[in-house]
Amino acid sequence: MTDPEKLEAEIDALDAALSGATGMAASFNAEMKRIHETFSETGGGVRRLQKALSTGLSSAIDGVILDGMSLTQALNEVAQAMIDTAYKAAIDPVADYLGGLVSAGVNSVFGQYSPFEKGAGFAQGRVMPFATGGIVTGPTTFPMRGGTGLMGEAGPEAIMPLARGPDGKLGVRAGGGGQAVNITMNITTPDVQGFERSQSQIAARMARMIGQGGRNR
Repeated sequence: MTDPEKLEAEIDALDAALSGATGMAASFNAEMKRIHETFSETGGGVRRLQKALSTGLSSAIDGVILDGMSLTQALNEVAQAMIDTAYKAAIDPVADYLGGLVSAGVNSVFGQYSPFEKGAGFAQGRVMPFATGGIVTGPTTFPMRGGTGLMGEAGPEAIMPLARGPDGKLGVRAGGGGQAVNITMNITTPDVQGFERSQSQIAARMARMIGQGGRNR
């Protein structure tokens, strides 16, 4: 093996060694961080236990000196204080976890994303009117006489205001209703007989124009 080849091989070996050392250092740092967090949590538990023990001993000494408590009663009080502290330390994480689940469940039902389109129904806690209509995008309950209604359970639903028509019936008013539609047709014919022969064609043409206008509205 020539000198350049030896040098290249040594460089490759050094590079591999440095890569391994970098990975080892990263693993070591991660382990040290985990140990530090464990000690921090343990230290907090020890401090709580120390405080409970100090409080229990102080109460026990006061009971023996001032209240004539027996030594057995005093030791029982210290033991009970330690038991209460240990129980609280064990139950607090469980209570916090269950509280988080309840909070998440409530938020999923009454979360910041209201089931109403753009928060129209209950925007920032304010009740909004739907006199001009709206859209419900998710399952939403609402009070009604004799029970509770549910809307939006199968997909988005529209809230449309009702109006009475000229006949007095209550229904949904179509957009653009009440506006007159004018159609102008210019017909040129050399004689009356020609116009009479073209009446069917004129009627068909007018029907097509009306149908096309209705589709484009």
